[in-house]
Amino acid sequence: MIKDKIFGRENYLEIIKQRVSGLLEGYRRNIAVIGDESVGKSSILFRFLSGFCDNRVIILYLELRHESLLSFTRRFIGVLLYNFMHNSGIPLKEDLDFLILKSERYIPRTTGKIKVLLNAVAKRKKQNIFTETLSLCEIFYQETGKCCVVIFDEFCNLEKLGVKNLYREWSRFLVAQKNTMYIITSSSKFKANAVLSRELSLLFGNFEIVTVEPFDIKTSEAYLENRLGILNLNDGLKDFLVHFTGGYPFYLEVISEELLKSSQHLQLADILEGLLFNSGGILNQRFSNYIKRFMDLPRSNDYISILYFVSSGRNKVKELSSILHRQQKELLRSLNHLLEADALVRNGDFLKINDRVFGFWLRFVYQQKLQSLSFDVKYQKEKFRGGIASMIQEFLDISGRPLIERMTRLLGLFEDETLQIERKKIRLNHFREIKRLEFNHRGLKNGLLGRSSESLWIMAMKEESLTEDDIADFSRECRRYRKNKLQKKIMLTLQDIDHNTRLRAMEEKILAWDINDLNQIMDLFFQPRVIK
Repeated sequence: MIKDKIFGRENYLEIIKQRVSGLLEGYRRNIAVIGDESVGKSSILFRFLSGFCDNRVIILYLELRHESLLSFTRRFIGVLLYNFMHNSGIPLKEDLDFLILKSERYIPRTTGKIKVLLNAVAKRKKQNIFTETLSLCEIFYQETGKCCVVIFDEFCNLEKLGVKNLYREWSRFLVAQKNTMYIITSSSKFKANAVLSRELSLLFGNFEIVTVEPFDIKTSEAYLENRLGILNLNDGLKDFLVHFTGGYPFYLEVISEELLKSSQHLQLADILEGLLFNSGGILNQRFSNYIKRFMDLPRSNDYISILYFVSSGRNKVKELSSILHRQQKELLRSLNHLLEADALVRNGDFLKINDRVFGFWLRFVYQQKLQSLSFDVKYQKEKFRGGIASMIQEFLDISGRPLIERMTRLLGLFEDETLQIERKKIRLNHFREIKRLEFNHRGLKNGLLGRSSESLWIMAMKEESLTEDDIADFSRECRRYRKNKLQKKIMLTLQDIDHNTRLRAMEEKILAWDINDLNQIMDLFFQPRVIK
């Protein structure tokens, strides 16, 4: 977010606004906002909170943390009463006793229930305290006619309250609580999805899952242009930053801020050195603290080694088993822990570190310091800068090549692995022949043919948007190869694909890939992303 502008998040905000409006109309639907750390979930919520104004709704925002049930209960009550009294004209204090005293006149039933609750929790009673606390919202509605929207930021931390059968009790309660809406968030994607699909999967009161993704390429470019327009940063370096950060708003913001502070006196390599290599660098400290969560665990060396090798391009299970001299069954135990911790994600035969900046730090900072035979910081720093320089140069060299050349290079890396794109499992056949195709159509010009021992890939490429006519033309072209039974027909565009064109492609049994699908494959083979 820059000043008063929010980039690429309007669709998420619109969902929240629509669901809150629905609550007021008698249609309650809860929302679960899931996404990686640094992807901007809290920014979306704060933007919603800053722009929301409706006297018929009280919003309770609680950032959940490791705390006692007493602390949680007092905070929940305090936020409810404070927001209720906020527009009363009474000077307020962030003091619970004060808020209860001032509220008694207006909501005696609610404050009466509050006193009973606080007395019970003070006596260390835990049974039903959590759901009784949440029930305050319904009592409050009955007294005031005001609905409550409860926001639990990082809801998985509720488990630290020590409440027995927490989700089972909450799920029963959610069905009956019709005038209260919940918005929950989590950065623990694996765990959150497991909880939502099992413990909180309800027929009524179900959670709509909203997955927050990093900025797409266009949004990342717009962000950098807005922030760095005055610097006249080279377009190639802007594209590199889009690639390097993976579109994560936090990294784009931190790097942009440092570039602006430098007033063009420092190069990008200097900025990244300060952030990632130097011990006081904000990203170095962030990643150092993150890696510590694996250090005190059994098999910690395996965890760190797996993360390092995956960050270095050795990202297939069979390959890791050979490198680490571990049986696959044994290796999978360590992998499953990393998957559950969201340190890794798996796509078919491939493993991936979603956070590209963290992966770079692992490879060029953390592991280099571990492997260093001396305390020569100067040498380590030179090696780090060399890694940055080579990565930037490789990106600039490859990104300037024609798309068909880059695709030929990519197809040449396939070795019969499997992955999933758009929920469809794909085998990346090892091709014994890859050659260029030319199409004599207005929309389609270039393509590739890949021939393996078991199948034939026919691919058309277009930098502009695909049309339904393009699908029809390509389908006719593919009929020339109908003698090959195992055909895979693929159309690739560097633009978004509209709904009707996708439907037409499905009818013709053609895989339609956009730039996001392409870059998903590029990432797995450690090839620079296609930006333009």
